[in-house]
Amino acid sequence: MRSNTYDRMENVYSKFKGYIGTKELLGEGFTNRQIAFMAKEGYLEKVCHGYYWLAGKNEDKPSDYKCIEVCLSDPRAVICMNSALYYQGVIKVEPEYLSVATVRTDRSLLSMNFPITRHYFSVSNYSVGIRKKETQYGCYNIYDIERSICDLLRLESDIAVEITNNVKNDEEQYRRLLKYAELFQMRQKL
Repeated sequence: MRSNTYDRMENVYSKFKGYIGTKELLGEGFTNRQIAFMAKEGYLEKVCHGYYWLAGKNEDKPSDYKCIEVCLSDPRAVICMNSALYYQGVIKVEPEYLSVATVRTDRSLLSMNFPITRHYFSVSNYSVGIRKKETQYGCYNIYDIERSICDLLRLESDIAVEITNNVKNDEEQYRRLLKYAELFQMRQKL
Protein backbone atom coordinates (compact mmCIF):
# COMPACT_ATOMS: atom_id res chain seq x y z
CA MET A 1 0.00 0.00 0.00
CA ARG A 2 1.07 3.56 -0.55
CA SER A 3 2.62 5.57 2.25
CA ASN A 4 -0.16 8.19 2.06
CA THR A 5 -2.62 5.43 3.10
CA TYR A 6 -0.64 4.95 6.31
CA ASP A 7 -0.51 8.73 6.77
CA ARG A 8 -4.31 8.84 6.51
CA MET A 9 -4.47 6.04 9.07
CA GLU A 10 -2.39 8.15 11.48
CA ASN A 11 -4.91 10.94 10.91
CA VAL A 12 -7.72 8.52 11.80
CA TYR A 13 -5.88 7.56 15.02
CA SER A 14 -5.76 11.21 16.04
CA LYS A 15 -9.43 11.88 15.20
CA PHE A 16 -11.12 8.77 16.58
CA LYS A 17 -10.90 7.00 19.92
CA GLY A 18 -11.17 3.24 20.23
CA TYR A 19 -13.86 1.94 17.90
CA ILE A 20 -14.57 3.04 14.35
CA GLY A 21 -17.17 1.96 11.85
CA THR A 22 -16.65 1.06 8.22
CA LYS A 23 -18.84 4.04 7.37
CA GLU A 24 -16.39 6.42 9.08
CA LEU A 25 -13.39 4.74 7.43
CA LEU A 26 -15.03 5.10 4.01
CA GLY A 27 -15.74 8.73 4.89
CA GLU A 28 -12.03 9.20 5.56
CA GLY A 29 -11.30 8.08 1.99
CA PHE A 30 -10.37 4.43 2.51
CA THR A 31 -11.63 1.71 0.19
CA ASN A 32 -13.04 -1.62 1.38
CA ARG A 33 -9.91 -3.30 0.05
CA GLN A 34 -7.63 -0.97 2.02
CA ILE A 35 -9.69 -1.54 5.16
CA ALA A 36 -9.39 -5.32 4.76
CA PHE A 37 -5.64 -5.01 4.16
CA MET A 38 -5.15 -2.84 7.27
CA ALA A 39 -7.12 -5.35 9.33
CA LYS A 40 -4.87 -8.12 8.01
CA GLU A 41 -1.74 -6.08 8.87
CA GLY A 42 -2.96 -5.36 12.41
CA TYR A 43 -3.76 -1.65 12.13
CA LEU A 44 -7.43 -2.50 12.67
CA GLU A 45 -9.00 -5.34 14.65
CA LYS A 46 -12.36 -6.52 13.35
CA VAL A 47 -14.83 -6.50 16.23
CA CYS A 48 -18.03 -7.38 14.40
CA HIS A 49 -19.64 -6.67 11.07
CA GLY A 50 -18.98 -3.03 10.26
CA TYR A 51 -16.86 -2.11 13.30
CA TYR A 52 -13.16 -2.14 14.10
CA TRP A 53 -10.92 -1.43 17.07
CA LEU A 54 -8.04 0.92 16.27
CA ALA A 55 -5.40 -1.70 17.12
CA GLY A 56 -2.47 0.23 15.65
CA LYS A 57 -3.04 3.02 18.16
CA ASN A 58 -1.49 0.79 20.87
CA GLU A 59 -4.21 1.63 23.35
CA ASP A 60 -5.68 -0.98 25.70
CA LYS A 61 -9.32 -1.83 25.35
CA PRO A 62 -11.56 -0.67 28.22
CA SER A 63 -12.45 -3.15 30.97
CA ASP A 64 -16.04 -3.38 29.69
CA TYR A 65 -15.07 -3.82 26.03
CA LYS A 66 -17.15 -7.00 25.69
CA CYS A 67 -20.32 -5.09 26.57
CA ILE A 68 -19.53 -2.31 24.11
CA GLU A 69 -18.68 -4.73 21.31
CA VAL A 70 -21.86 -6.79 21.75
CA CYS A 71 -23.94 -3.62 21.56
CA LEU A 72 -22.03 -2.49 18.47
CA SER A 73 -23.02 -5.79 16.88
CA ASP A 74 -26.65 -5.56 18.04
CA PRO A 75 -27.68 -2.20 19.55
CA ARG A 76 -30.78 -3.83 21.11
CA ALA A 77 -28.72 -6.39 23.07
CA VAL A 78 -28.70 -6.04 26.87
CA ILE A 79 -26.03 -7.34 29.25
CA CYS A 80 -27.87 -9.51 31.77
CA MET A 81 -27.72 -11.89 34.71
CA ASN A 82 -24.29 -12.68 36.19
CA SER A 83 -22.49 -10.57 33.58
CA ALA A 84 -24.58 -7.53 34.53
CA LEU A 85 -23.80 -8.15 38.19
CA TYR A 86 -20.08 -8.43 37.41
CA TYR A 87 -19.92 -5.18 35.43
CA GLN A 88 -21.81 -3.39 38.21
CA GLY A 89 -19.37 -4.63 40.85
CA VAL A 90 -21.73 -6.97 42.72
CA ILE A 91 -19.71 -10.12 41.98
CA LYS A 92 -15.93 -10.12 41.77
CA VAL A 93 -15.16 -12.96 39.34
CA GLU A 94 -15.84 -12.41 35.65
CA PRO A 95 -18.20 -15.06 34.27
CA GLU A 96 -16.85 -17.46 31.66
CA TYR A 97 -19.50 -16.32 29.17
CA LEU A 98 -20.96 -12.88 28.60
CA SER A 99 -24.73 -13.17 29.18
CA VAL A 100 -26.74 -11.21 26.63
CA ALA A 101 -30.52 -10.70 26.52
CA THR A 102 -32.51 -10.07 23.37
CA VAL A 103 -36.15 -10.16 22.36
CA ARG A 104 -37.38 -13.59 21.26
CA THR A 105 -37.89 -12.37 17.72
CA ASP A 106 -34.38 -10.87 17.44
CA ARG A 107 -32.34 -13.21 15.28
CA SER A 108 -29.39 -10.91 14.62
CA LEU A 109 -26.09 -12.74 14.47
CA LEU A 110 -23.86 -12.20 17.50
CA SER A 111 -20.56 -13.70 16.40
CA MET A 112 -18.00 -12.22 18.74
CA ASN A 113 -14.32 -12.88 19.49
CA PHE A 114 -15.25 -14.07 23.00
CA PRO A 115 -17.82 -16.56 24.31
CA ILE A 116 -21.37 -15.34 24.89
CA THR A 117 -24.56 -16.98 26.01
CA ARG A 118 -27.80 -15.57 24.67
CA HIS A 119 -31.09 -15.40 26.56
CA TYR A 120 -34.37 -14.65 24.79
CA PHE A 121 -37.10 -12.69 26.58
CA SER A 122 -40.68 -11.86 25.71
CA VAL A 123 -41.29 -8.31 24.51
CA SER A 124 -43.11 -7.39 27.73
CA ASN A 125 -40.29 -8.58 30.03
CA TYR A 126 -37.36 -7.55 27.84
CA SER A 127 -37.55 -3.78 28.39
CA VAL A 128 -37.97 -3.88 32.17
CA GLY A 129 -34.91 -2.68 34.09
CA ILE A 130 -32.70 -1.62 31.17
CA ARG A 131 -30.10 1.03 31.94
CA LYS A 132 -27.94 2.71 29.31
CA LYS A 133 -24.28 2.95 30.29
CA GLU A 134 -22.27 5.68 28.52
CA THR A 135 -18.48 5.32 28.27
CA GLN A 136 -15.83 7.25 26.39
CA TYR A 137 -15.59 4.37 23.90
CA GLY A 138 -19.29 3.81 23.33
CA CYS A 139 -22.49 2.92 25.13
CA TYR A 140 -24.21 -0.33 26.02
CA ASN A 141 -27.43 -1.56 27.61
CA ILE A 142 -27.34 -3.39 30.93
CA TYR A 143 -30.03 -4.63 33.30
CA ASP A 144 -30.01 -3.15 36.78
CA ILE A 145 -28.92 -5.20 39.78
CA GLU A 146 -32.39 -6.16 41.04
CA ARG A 147 -33.55 -7.32 37.60
CA SER A 148 -30.38 -9.41 37.19
CA ILE A 149 -30.89 -11.05 40.57
CA CYS A 150 -34.50 -11.98 39.65
CA ASP A 151 -33.36 -13.49 36.35
CA LEU A 152 -30.74 -15.58 38.15
CA LEU A 153 -33.27 -16.68 40.77
CA ARG A 154 -35.59 -17.77 37.99
CA LEU A 155 -32.75 -19.99 36.71
CA GLU A 156 -32.17 -21.20 40.30
CA SER A 157 -28.59 -19.98 40.46
CA ASP A 158 -26.63 -20.38 43.71
CA ILE A 159 -25.03 -16.96 43.21
CA ALA A 160 -28.47 -15.32 43.22
CA VAL A 161 -29.39 -16.82 46.59
CA GLU A 162 -26.16 -15.50 48.13
CA ILE A 163 -26.63 -12.03 46.63
CA THR A 164 -30.30 -11.93 47.69
CA ASN A 165 -29.27 -12.56 51.28
CA ASN A 166 -26.87 -9.59 51.04
CA VAL A 167 -29.55 -7.38 49.45
CA LYS A 168 -31.96 -8.06 52.33
CA ASN A 169 -29.71 -5.87 54.50
CA ASP A 170 -30.42 -2.84 52.27
CA GLU A 171 -34.12 -2.07 52.75
CA GLU A 172 -34.55 0.18 49.69
CA GLN A 173 -32.80 -2.22 47.34
CA TYR A 174 -34.76 -5.15 48.75
CA ARG A 175 -38.02 -3.26 48.10
CA ARG A 176 -37.00 -2.78 44.45
CA LEU A 177 -36.12 -6.48 44.26
CA LEU A 178 -39.59 -7.40 45.58
CA LYS A 179 -41.24 -5.19 42.93
CA TYR A 180 -39.37 -7.06 40.19
CA ALA A 181 -40.23 -10.40 41.81
CA GLU A 182 -43.93 -9.48 41.76
CA LEU A 183 -43.72 -8.30 38.18
CA PHE A 184 -42.11 -11.58 37.07
CA GLN A 185 -44.46 -13.61 39.31
CA MET A 186 -41.71 -15.16 41.39
CA ARG A 187 -42.11 -13.53 44.79
CA GLN A 188 -42.34 -16.96 46.45
CA LYS A 189 -38.71 -17.65 45.45
CA LEU A 190 -37.57 -14.75 47.61
